Amino acid sequence: MTSGEAFHFGDCTLDVAERQLLRSATVVRLAPKAFDVLVALVRHPGHLVTKDELLADVWPESFVEEGILTVHVSALRKALGDDQRPPTYIETVARSGYRFIAPVTRVAADDEPPAPSVAPRPVELYEFVGRGRTHLLSGSYFELPNAVDAFRAAVEIDSTYAPAHAGLARARCAQAALRAVPHQEAFAEAKASALRALAMDSTSADAQVALGTVLFLSEWDWTAAEHSLCRALDINPDHTEALLQYGSLQEALGRLDDGLRIKQQALARDPRSALVLVQIAMSYWHQRKYDDTLVWAQRALDVDPKHLLASEFLAGVYWKVEDIDKFVAENLRVAVTFGVPDEALAKLKQVTVQIQDAYAAAGLAGMTRFLADQITNERLDYDHLLKMAFRRAVMYGAANRMDEAFECLDQAISFRDPALVHLAVAPQWDSLRDDPRFGERLKVMRLPRAA
Repeated sequence: MTSGEAFHFGDCTLDVAERQLLRSATVVRLAPKAFDVLVALVRHPGHLVTKDELLADVWPESFVEEGILTVHVSALRKALGDDQRPPTYIETVARSGYRFIAPVTRVAADDEPPAPSVAPRPVELYEFVGRGRTHLLSGSYFELPNAVDAFRAAVEIDSTYAPAHAGLARARCAQAALRAVPHQEAFAEAKASALRALAMDSTSADAQVALGTVLFLSEWDWTAAEHSLCRALDINPDHTEALLQYGSLQEALGRLDDGLRIKQQALARDPRSALVLVQIAMSYWHQRKYDDTLVWAQRALDVDPKHLLASEFLAGVYWKVEDIDKFVAENLRVAVTFGVPDEALAKLKQVTVQIQDAYAAAGLAGMTRFLADQITNERLDYDHLLKMAFRRAVMYGAANRMDEAFECLDQAISFRDPALVHLAVAPQWDSLRDDPRFGERLKVMRLPRAA
């Protein structure tokens, strides 16, 4: 053993100089920061080490959430086999910190521990992570379950591999954002996975992006989200998703030109990505440049004809410019693309004819009144979006049924629906903006009132 700081406890040897933990002569893989937490505890055996002391010792120049300590200590207990009650090594002191309770002996410099054996990571681990990334980067709604499955398989193979946890976090964020799964559950898992990845590798740009996405779309903590996304871009200035999320965050805060400029950096890197193309369409949608929105949404659909968000932008523009025939045609195309059953499709076709009749009889006002009446139409029960509070708020607002619109908006706010992050700027909310209640909702979300 090289001379330096080292400790024995139980069947373990902690060599600080070599940054190595041996358990029964076998190297135990620990994330760098988990190793540092263990060192901080072992240096003070039998004494309380507070959370603030650990954060200051292990992350002296960084801002991190207190919850990351829980992740590290949990990983240490697993690595040490300390999963019994009462614990053998690490004791939790409620609301205060942790105490290393096992007897600790400092190791003399000339003591020779058994030679370690290091087990290489299996090839399958890298194969699953690579497969997950391929599915995720496709940007396809239909590929996301495969991405999640691949990253979970990688975690099962080696739970200490940070890229597997970071990939799972990003995949779950994507599922939540595209409403492929209940968003609250998916974002909660994404945050836990991102924190695990950062506990193992604080330089993981993917994990910082996932954490920033959760803070942005789910927790509405704009400052913390910006911190995480900027940290990701410090690590990797060319990270496509970091650029897109950071640009989207700027738009949510009313900085529309900055948002588009940042997204265009991602476009320069990845001009054929449907994910990037639809984000450019979103920027023009927020700027109410509807011709440009159509161009970029269609480019996204040329790459991925099943891109749901791109289709929503097309339909939204057709509504805004009152091209009702194309509006109903796009809604029918999406229903066919997503495999709506024949019986439901027949009912939808009947409704689209009635939409066109309502518009012909009373213009856009008549059509919006008709659509608002369809919210409770049992024939459209298959339409999951129609049941969502944010969508109902938009439709009631367009029909000037303000009390119902704000009731639904309040429901969406209580659910922390990710569709609301652009409440201050998105044109679908324009019908509600002149109502004093709208400004009150922006204050609740701590969003600025956009010009």
